[in-house]
Amino acid sequence: MNNSSELDLAAERIESLKAGILSAFALLLAFGAITAINQLILAKQFDPLVGLQIATVDIHLLISSAVAWLSGFLFGITYRYIIRQDNNSHLQEGAVLAFGLVRGLAQLDVGLKFQDSFWPFVVLALESVLLFAIARFTLDLAIQSRWVKPFK
Repeated sequence: MNNSSELDLAAERIESLKAGILSAFALLLAFGAITAINQLILAKQFDPLVGLQIATVDIHLLISSAVAWLSGFLFGITYRYIIRQDNNSHLQEGAVLAFGLVRGLAQLDVGLKFQDSFWPFVVLALESVLLFAIARFTLDLAIQSRWVKPFK
């Protein structure tokens, strides 16, 4: 490889890292807000959703937060490569649905195996799609503002 292609590769990696970190923090902040809404509103207002309540801040919440951060990071890197320089809404929406459904349906699947009530897990599955939509919006804004460069 020549120096020009090595520099281009390094620049692309830095842009991907920026996209991943930005997406990770956007998803983590959205996760925190949604968790608070679940705790303060949904779990108290609707009896079938009582399973969304968190008794204490413990290792489970920390692990869930870390998973949200990592999911957001991977989404950011992947989303940048998926959209490239296209304005194809099908690619953008497809990326959100793919990541959101994989995360959400996995939660729903586990919930159905270990809980009597599946409604909290339906809420979590829908939240997953919302989380990745927020991450997408953040990345689209960053790309439009030239904070993150699209993949060449």
